[in-house]
Amino acid sequence: MRAWTVPDLPTLPAAGVELPPIRVHDTAAQGLVETAPGSGTARLYVCGITPYDATHMGHANTYVAFDLLNRVWRDRGLRVNYVQNVTDVDDPLLERARDTGLDWRELAAEQTELFRTDMRALNVLPPADYIGAVESIPLVTELLQRFDAAQVYAATEGEADWYFAVHSDPEFGSISHLDERQALATFAERGGDPDRPGKRHPLDCLVWQLARPEEPSWPSPFGEGRPGWHIECAAIAEHYLGSEFDVQGGGSDLIFPHHEMSAAEAYAATGKRFAQAYVHAGMVGLDGEKMSKSKGNLVLVSRLRAEGVDPMAIRLVLLANHYRGDWSWTDEQLTEATSRLATWREAVSLPATLPATEVLDQVRRALANDLDAPAALAAIDGWAAASLDVDGDDTDAPGLVAALADALLGVRLVHGPAPR
Repeated sequence: MRAWTVPDLPTLPAAGVELPPIRVHDTAAQGLVETAPGSGTARLYVCGITPYDATHMGHANTYVAFDLLNRVWRDRGLRVNYVQNVTDVDDPLLERARDTGLDWRELAAEQTELFRTDMRALNVLPPADYIGAVESIPLVTELLQRFDAAQVYAATEGEADWYFAVHSDPEFGSISHLDERQALATFAERGGDPDRPGKRHPLDCLVWQLARPEEPSWPSPFGEGRPGWHIECAAIAEHYLGSEFDVQGGGSDLIFPHHEMSAAEAYAATGKRFAQAYVHAGMVGLDGEKMSKSKGNLVLVSRLRAEGVDPMAIRLVLLANHYRGDWSWTDEQLTEATSRLATWREAVSLPATLPATEVLDQVRRALANDLDAPAALAAIDGWAAASLDVDGDDTDAPGLVAALADALLGVRLVHGPAPR
């Protein structure tokens, strides 16, 4: 599956002082950890969309958050191997296709293309590998064949779907830190089936669902069927990134069961840790409630763009909220972001301004500290306000600020060709 393309990143001057290590919050460690790839290549996996509806601000918040990490790594001279999946066959997609009368493949293709368009507009760097669930089915069946009978088994009642015994991983639960009561409740709320008859343990998760009437299916050694959600990501990440990659990313609603179970499956198959760190973006709400497709309270990127909102103003709303925090979208935030964007653009359009090398240092330091985008925005705010208030004589500074805003924050200040 193809991803999307964006213009090349501007090249920034090397830091004149030693920069602090890049640290992010690891959910498993419950604190900040350094991301310091030893090979010169940083490996990042971010869970992608199930393409049955348009990109809302919760999605955008997640992908902009990990776009910051991608940019910070690159600014430190690292190569980045970034992989993202697309769950282009799953129950929500099939249900929406039935409700709308569309072929599920047509719906998935349509919504995936809309997502690409939104990501291009938001100036999000594309993954190196953008992998659909359907194309990854051979990877899933290959991974499943590495398990033994104690790890993967067929349910003994009803449809003989195949399940993973989650406690095959002795560290199961170490990412989410939920006790069993909390885990069972969350599993049930987020698509799990703890009450399914024939399972060895209520938390055991589906890895291969046998074919159902009028649903897509594929041949496998486990019978005609399709993969479960968690094993999809485990197989894709293990194949394209290998074990113990640097960061597993996604929204905080994926901590359990998705990331916990994907990691357990990968460990059971390989004997190695899935990821070095588990990093999660907060939830975005509207009017105090979580924004979600099921609730219908969505602020859509594509809808705002159709209304004429500058995608860079949308991105600035996201950056003004720290990636790990939960927050609610408001029209006031968009108004403030639009004003900020206009101020920055006015400042970088001046022939000369106040010097900006300190601003570059401040932005780099802010982002190294758990991707503190609000602090980075404040640094540019201060420079822009002062430069518009006081005549400066640094003719290189406007271009430097435009370049750093684009390279590090993904905010395009100079009008030019849109991303392809």
